[in-house]
Amino acid sequence: MLVKWLVKEEPENYSYSQFLKDGSTVWAGVKNPVAQRNLRSMKKGDRVFFYHTGKEKAVIGTATVSVPAYPDPKDKTGSLVVVELSAGKALKRPVTLAEIKADKRFASMPLVRIPRLSVQPVTDDEWDMIEAIGNNLGK
Repeated sequence: MLVKWLVKEEPENYSYSQFLKDGSTVWAGVKNPVAQRNLRSMKKGDRVFFYHTGKEKAVIGTATVSVPAYPDPKDKTGSLVVVELSAGKALKRPVTLAEIKADKRFASMPLVRIPRLSVQPVTDDEWDMIEAIGNNLGK
């Protein structure tokens, strides 16, 4: 069963537009133990939301896990993993954190409850609602 995820990045560090140009990327640099556990749980084909942190604070677009977790070649301790993501499509418009927080249907979403977690699961319902909002399909 495929799972859905959300990954966060500072657009100044690596923006979604750069990701679209690159076509794929190795998702590295995650050190938080819970975020690492989430990376380890990612399977090939899982869908992923790309979220811009910092000033934007918004879901920007989608991606797909192309290569599941493997040891981070840059980690000397051998304890960290990375995944590889393939670019998907930008949402027609960003879905802001303020919008998500204002909607009671997202109250239990980790993005609302654990805002600093950089890799987090997304339920099917949350995915569908964010995608609908971002693609102007209503709520």
